[in-house]
Amino acid sequence: MQTADAIIIGGGMVGAAIAYGLRSRGLDTLMLDEGDVAFRAARGNFGLVWVQSKGIDCPEYAAWTRRSADLWPDFAAEMADLTGIDLQHERPGGLHVCLSEDEFETRRGQMMRLHNHAAGAFPFEMLDRQALASRLKGLGPDVVGGSFSPLDGHANPLHLWRALHTGYQARGGRTRTEARVTDITWRHGTYRLATTAGPIEAPKVVIAAGLGTKPLAAMLGLAAPINPLRGQILVTERAEPFLDLPLTWVRQTGEGSIMMGDSHEDVGFDDGTRWDVLAGIADRARRIFPFLEGARIVRAWGALRPYSPDGLPVYDRPPEGDGAFVASVHSGVTLAAIHAGPLAAAIADGQLPDDVSVLKAARFHVH
Repeated sequence: MQTADAIIIGGGMVGAAIAYGLRSRGLDTLMLDEGDVAFRAARGNFGLVWVQSKGIDCPEYAAWTRRSADLWPDFAAEMADLTGIDLQHERPGGLHVCLSEDEFETRRGQMMRLHNHAAGAFPFEMLDRQALASRLKGLGPDVVGGSFSPLDGHANPLHLWRALHTGYQARGGRTRTEARVTDITWRHGTYRLATTAGPIEAPKVVIAAGLGTKPLAAMLGLAAPINPLRGQILVTERAEPFLDLPLTWVRQTGEGSIMMGDSHEDVGFDDGTRWDVLAGIADRARRIFPFLEGARIVRAWGALRPYSPDGLPVYDRPPEGDGAFVASVHSGVTLAAIHAGPLAAAIADGQLPDDVSVLKAARFHVH
């Protein structure tokens, strides 16, 4: 019988961050990673460490996001020191560009709600076209303005995922890639997992399996309504630096390539691409920066994000047992620092942070 202090089901961005955090706190941690056959949300992550737009009508989630963004500089430095991997994290602020007056006024209302709920802790500016043009060169005629927050930034999501796994292993964390979980039971303070590689036991188990969360949570008596939502991304060839801060739909990577994205498609477990969606993504980028019309696309792909009905994370515990946790999040990059830090610390102590008490799955079942 294989045993551990804690078992993490899921080796994606969320599971790896929590596993790293638990191992950093001295727990003998075993991470069960399905491998590249999994629907990895990290494949479709745009790389934003984003605050504006997060939790517009959920102040607790907005505060959780701000806290993680504040932790990111020290987290990135820790990863670099431990693994030698540069997460390419920068926090120059971020822009959301509006292409109509209606978009601009809607955005103003959303930013004011975030600001008011945060009692002023969320700084932002609404920039008209002239002010925006002073920060961004080559804007198209359709751009009317946008919102800016100094709290936003970006990072390289693939470097982050690799660093989490590398750092976890460097600190003695264990990983199994061939053990698919078929059942979870709890008895006398211990969780027994039936897997395709044999049984595993631990007093703590964390389900952070992305789109595999729903059936696994059901084994613990939790209804976690997590379903796939597809996003598609386009990447161009490398270009001369022109964009020194990220936009919601366009960002230039540390290597110089230009990423374009932000689609939301309810298509089940189809992680393919569609020309009309990709054309819409490219057209919006072109309307913001007309010179991108001449950029050569080198790659396009789709990926599935784990989404709850309201788009917010789910952090929960089962009705029985005091060592099991569920963490399902589609903002794995933005929240990586807080998952590896305060969330992992709370789980190590056998609890969930009070900050996320409103994000339990019960919110979907209140009539």
